[in-house]
Amino acid sequence: MSDRAGRGGAAIAGVGSALPGDPVDNTTLGERLGVAPEWIDTFIGTRTRHFSLDLADGRPRWSLEDLCAEAADRALADAGADADDVAFVVLATATPDALMPTTAAMVADRLGIDQVPVYQLQSGCSGAVQAMAFASSLLAAAERGSRPVGLVVGGDVCSKHLDLKQDFRALPPAQLVNYVLFGDGAGALALSRTAGTHRARLVRAEHRIGGLGRAPGQRVEWFGQADRHSDRPAVTEDYKAVETQVPVLAEEMLRTLCDRVGWPATTLAHVLPPQLGGRMTERITRGLRQGLEWEEVSCVAETGNNGNALAFLQLERLLPRLRAGGRAVGIAIESSKWIKAGFAVEATP
Repeated sequence: MSDRAGRGGAAIAGVGSALPGDPVDNTTLGERLGVAPEWIDTFIGTRTRHFSLDLADGRPRWSLEDLCAEAADRALADAGADADDVAFVVLATATPDALMPTTAAMVADRLGIDQVPVYQLQSGCSGAVQAMAFASSLLAAAERGSRPVGLVVGGDVCSKHLDLKQDFRALPPAQLVNYVLFGDGAGALALSRTAGTHRARLVRAEHRIGGLGRAPGQRVEWFGQADRHSDRPAVTEDYKAVETQVPVLAEEMLRTLCDRVGWPATTLAHVLPPQLGGRMTERITRGLRQGLEWEEVSCVAETGNNGNALAFLQLERLLPRLRAGGRAVGIAIESSKWIKAGFAVEATP
């Protein structure tokens, strides 16, 4: 990491990810839930996903801390950096291991990172982009001579909300879909003020709420001692609203991001579309394309929807494909309160 990063933004010095265990295919999941694998493939279009729990007995095998620490360690190794190079940690998740201590602080401890600021953002899949934006601001404001690397981490263990002891045949489709749509995982970026081996920079990360006056599309409960035995389902999602709103918000963010960085859409080599499920991502991608010839970079059909890990998993697939001068835009839409987010990446000489 010897060259200056150049025209603003932050250099992508390293990237890493962590997925728990072997992939679980639709046949295995269908047998466990008592549903036809063909229904999962037709309705969701996700072929495999990874779970942090044992699908047979529901026993946890990996925590969010485990996954985030592994992804962050790989990102630092990819950047040729170590704990002493890290100026701060920003971690985004909707499923922390505990209210306190933060998973961000526990990950820092696991990696031997000390005496630096550690932040945790609570959000759905847009949280990864929020973390990138915050990290870029922190790097831009850093004093000369300070530690060179900002560590950005995102991940979710969605399976902690699954109740594997219930009668799945009695579940309405709106709840059953949560068992086949989501997965677990984590990802991380090492951002730097100086260029790294990937020769790419995060040009901009943008996020804003787009849900003024709109009912939330997703709600995830956080039961306390007083209502832990409530009859409310842990997760509810309005899939009709998601189908309607997400394509519109994705197109809005694509236009906004291209305008903010001054890139005509015709100059994009790659687009990283929202990763909801295989089928829905296919539909959103068709709407975004509008006759342009950019390459889609997706992962959700193989990884499942693992929330704040998705953007990093897509970046991990993008970077080897990014040619000199190549431009890419990633988009994440969070249905909770309709947060639209996006980021722009450009290959450096």
